[in-house]
Amino acid sequence: MLYFDNSATTPIHPEVAEKLDYINREHYANPSSIYNQGRKAKSLIENARKQVADAIGAKSDQIFFTSGGTEANNQVLWNSIENDKKHIIASSIEHPAVIRVINKIRSFGITSSLAPVDKDGTVDIDSALKLINDNTGLFSIMLANNEVGTIQPIKKIAKKITRLNIPFHTDAVQALGKIPVDVTSLGVDYLSLSAHKFYGPKGIGALYIKNKKTLKSFIVGGEQESGLRGGTENIAGIIGMGIAAEIAAKDLDSCYSHLKHLEDYFLAKLHSISSSFIRNGNSNNCLPGLISISFKGHKSDVLMAKLDRKNIAVSNGSACNTGNIKPSNILKEMGIGDDLNLSTLRISFGKNNNEKEIDKLIEALKEIL
Repeated sequence: MLYFDNSATTPIHPEVAEKLDYINREHYANPSSIYNQGRKAKSLIENARKQVADAIGAKSDQIFFTSGGTEANNQVLWNSIENDKKHIIASSIEHPAVIRVINKIRSFGITSSLAPVDKDGTVDIDSALKLINDNTGLFSIMLANNEVGTIQPIKKIAKKITRLNIPFHTDAVQALGKIPVDVTSLGVDYLSLSAHKFYGPKGIGALYIKNKKTLKSFIVGGEQESGLRGGTENIAGIIGMGIAAEIAAKDLDSCYSHLKHLEDYFLAKLHSISSSFIRNGNSNNCLPGLISISFKGHKSDVLMAKLDRKNIAVSNGSACNTGNIKPSNILKEMGIGDDLNLSTLRISFGKNNNEKEIDKLIEALKEIL
């Protein structure tokens, strides 16, 4: 299979896969147990915590493991119920793990406002700031969009709202391993991560919390994760995430260059066979290797099916909306009409892709378009 859907999930890194097998066989003891094997398991978790922290410029005690990016987002948003100020501001193109949670917690007295984006999918900072009121208790703006790749001006927004003492959360699930992610530089209070987006295992993520006193437990039970998340730790997943985060940070420059080269190579080849397509998003400020393209007159579900028959995997947007052939809300918010919206493919390259694979993709598109 030719796999070009790395924004949905990435293949697990060989070093991570090898370690997972070893951990599951040799270090299965409960990390909360006080005997030697339990203490060893706990030590391995703490080492992974440091690896994740180092990858984003945080301290180890600011990293809390979750089941993924969705839970990390939920942890922050549901805590709004406990806050005195119950108004949330998010962008109109957030992932469903933010938008749907905001809609869900309205029944608990939470109000919300969605900041608009421009035609490239960039949040309008002035419009976002105008949404602030005396009851605003949280900002949540993603670092980079999952469908079009546009990188948001997180630093600029953070500088503005920090002066107003409003906590700032960013969903950075798509960013780690592709662009620099440094919590101090970004100026955020909370940051969500998911291991399977950077060649780690599925079912494990993390939440950076600048000050853990600002959040209460979301999953209640035991006292794991400093009392913030009950439940026996996913030892293998956590250790796999630590290794993947360390590799992602170490290989950042080479990975960025590789993905950008593949992106440029693909677009040049595509231009040679067709002129009837439109690239969506901000091509000058986006994640490398993530391309949202609308093909005029060609329905995306038909294109995907035809490519699938050729054993080529692409998507028409977020994998979290699988089976949904409705127009993308993100593209709608960017002002893209339904015809083009429903003619859009998301092609996302990974570190394992190469030019020869792209040549085969181009040949397939040439036959189909």
